[in-house]
Amino acid sequence: MQAIRFGIDLAKNVFQVHGVDESGRVVVQRQLRRAQVEKFFAAQPPALIGMEACGSAHHWGRTLSALGHEVKLMPPAYVKPYVPRNKNDARDAQGCCEAVSRPDMRFVPIKTVEQQWARALHRTRDLLVRQRTQLANAMRGMLYEMGLTSAKGAAGIETLLQRVEAADEAIPAAPSSARHCPARGEIGKLDKQILAQVRRQQAALRLTTIPSVGPIIAHATIAAIGDGRQFASARDFAAWLGLTRKSHDTGGKHRPTGHISRAGDRDLRRLLILGASSWLRQVRAKPDKGSPWIRGLLARRPVKVAVVAQAAKTARIIWAMLTSGQQYRAPAAA
Repeated sequence: MQAIRFGIDLAKNVFQVHGVDESGRVVVQRQLRRAQVEKFFAAQPPALIGMEACGSAHHWGRTLSALGHEVKLMPPAYVKPYVPRNKNDARDAQGCCEAVSRPDMRFVPIKTVEQQWARALHRTRDLLVRQRTQLANAMRGMLYEMGLTSAKGAAGIETLLQRVEAADEAIPAAPSSARHCPARGEIGKLDKQILAQVRRQQAALRLTTIPSVGPIIAHATIAAIGDGRQFASARDFAAWLGLTRKSHDTGGKHRPTGHISRAGDRDLRRLLILGASSWLRQVRAKPDKGSPWIRGLLARRPVKVAVVAQAAKTARIIWAMLTSGQQYRAPAAA
């Protein structure tokens, strides 16, 4: 009998494969070395293959799809209920094989190589930003012991550096050498690289016309979701980002918690909230800016609540523009 459905437990060197036929009977249950995986599935007729969306899953999804198979990636948390107890590699593969057959299972779209490299670009930038912040905080602590203080933020660091330059004789060699941060220059190079890629993408350029959306957010969004058609609605996209309200309903009673769920893509959610915070800072300084909706929200709710609400609204606008191909239309004045 030929297997019509496979489950694969991915690993670095040893892969576990579980296959069933049309009747659900197990016909394949074996281990494969990394070099054997592609050869094994090249010899199989087209089948449905389920894998957890974990390390190297997108690579194997592209590889096996090129062989004619239908590959589905699933969030590990959704596969877990289908794994029998006493976990091992064989049962993990069995769980993937069973979960991929469920009609209500949620799947992760397979990313292209370009999308993965674009996401790697943002992760590298985030790492450098954290290193720059860590070095700045270390400098503040060392120079505070020498009587030099500064305000928070990049402006405060610049002022502190100028004071250090003016007090060279009084600063020992070790703290003085901490002024040179290689991450600062590398962040600038990555920003230029991201901006160049955005200018070559029409969809990303359209997204930058949205208030609170710049090249970084536009580039990161397209790298994460592509054209966004994997989401049925704008609310589904906002919920995937974790920007919708978390609820705990029971007994027919609606019990919202008042907090967002914080599910989904943490990095993209953070960027949208930072963009919304920057935009609302301008709206609060200049009342003529912003829509009547956000001005009314700022008048009756705390600023942080309005920031998250603006981020959720921006996410919905982004999805609508990506899926429809339309330009941004500013809301009409009240």
